Amino acid sequence: MKSQTLTVVFWPLIFLSLGFWCSVFSPSAASAKSELPDPQANLDSLVQEALARSPLIIAARRHWQAEMQMPVQEATLPDPQISFQNLAVGDPVPGNNLQNNNFAYFGYGVSQDVPFPGKLRLRASVAEKEGEYSRQVYEAQIRAVVEQVRETYFNLFFLTHSLSLLNQTSGEFERVAHITAEQYELGMRQQQDVLKSQLQMTSLLNEKQMTSQELEQGQADLKTVLGRELDSPDIQMSEVRTSALNLNDDQLRTLALSASPVLKQAQAMEAKNEQSLKLAREDYIPDFSIQYMYQKTGARFPDYYMASFGLKIPLYFWRRQTPAVEQATLEKDSAHAETHAVRLSVTSAIQNHWIALQTTDRVLRIYSDGLIPQAQATLESAATAYRVGKVDFQTLLSGEIDVLRLKQQYYRALADHEIAFAKIQQVIGNVR
Repeated sequence: MKSQTLTVVFWPLIFLSLGFWCSVFSPSAASAKSELPDPQANLDSLVQEALARSPLIIAARRHWQAEMQMPVQEATLPDPQISFQNLAVGDPVPGNNLQNNNFAYFGYGVSQDVPFPGKLRLRASVAEKEGEYSRQVYEAQIRAVVEQVRETYFNLFFLTHSLSLLNQTSGEFERVAHITAEQYELGMRQQQDVLKSQLQMTSLLNEKQMTSQELEQGQADLKTVLGRELDSPDIQMSEVRTSALNLNDDQLRTLALSASPVLKQAQAMEAKNEQSLKLAREDYIPDFSIQYMYQKTGARFPDYYMASFGLKIPLYFWRRQTPAVEQATLEKDSAHAETHAVRLSVTSAIQNHWIALQTTDRVLRIYSDGLIPQAQATLESAATAYRVGKVDFQTLLSGEIDVLRLKQQYYRALADHEIAFAKIQQVIGNVR
């Protein structure tokens, strides 16, 4: 009877094990393994690839280059206008009475609108500030893409090691399950120990599938940032070591306020709005119009020469210029407030990242020097005692799970440490 019960319990365990190993050697899981990482696919090479191929960086760079073509256009006079006139007397046909009447003529002229002195310079200055704003957007996009590559890479590093730990723990549980089944057959163990091992195998299999899914999604995200096709080979992870930051929080805040492209972006917009306000005020001053015309009469009559000078009067200033000045003033105030908000946000972010870096650094030492060695020693003791029947299965199970979770938490802390470092680099640049 006991043998039949064992068969009923043991065969599902075998099928679960087969399912586990099939999933391990499936294409999706095999691609996630990192036992033999490609030495060329390290983080630095991925960053360089992103800088060269990322569509986000290329788009921001092209927009900045396009904006840099604007200052020279804004500093140039409006296009001149060439005109032609015909004055016929007594006959609508051009030129018929040209020799009979000194009022008939053909006229050739040119006119030029001339903005009041200083307006073209201000317009060019506004365009230059807009170009500087686009440059800072480009710089911010570069750092954002690099930070995204690093963060995705470190998350993939964690998921890869987590999957490897799950595979290792599943193998250990399979061996324990065989020992438990053999001892149950000999009457040394209870049936619930076999069922618990089966349940834990199923739980680990489910967690492994979820981790594999997250790995595939992370691979897709990283390929998108790098500008690769989604069906390209998966990116292999190299080992990660903790990065050291030899700066304190005060130094970081100082660097952040001087090097943050997001803050420079806000400052450039504020400077641009200041120039726009000056230009709006200048529009109260009239612009000029200069015209010259040569009028060709018949051979018997003298030719005419005419020059004219005009002013463009801002007659409806209360409907055009005054609202424009008010608009520019509000935009300047808005940009100033935005700059202040960004400054506060940058200092807050850099402080939070520094705290996260320091915290994870201490946590990593706790895991590596204390928790993980203690948990492994506890597991080894429990495994030895379990083989001779001195502890129950739950004790061994708890030891295995503790080691698994602590190692996963260690790699999570390591990834979070490097992500915090990458976010600091995004703000202040590649400073160690």
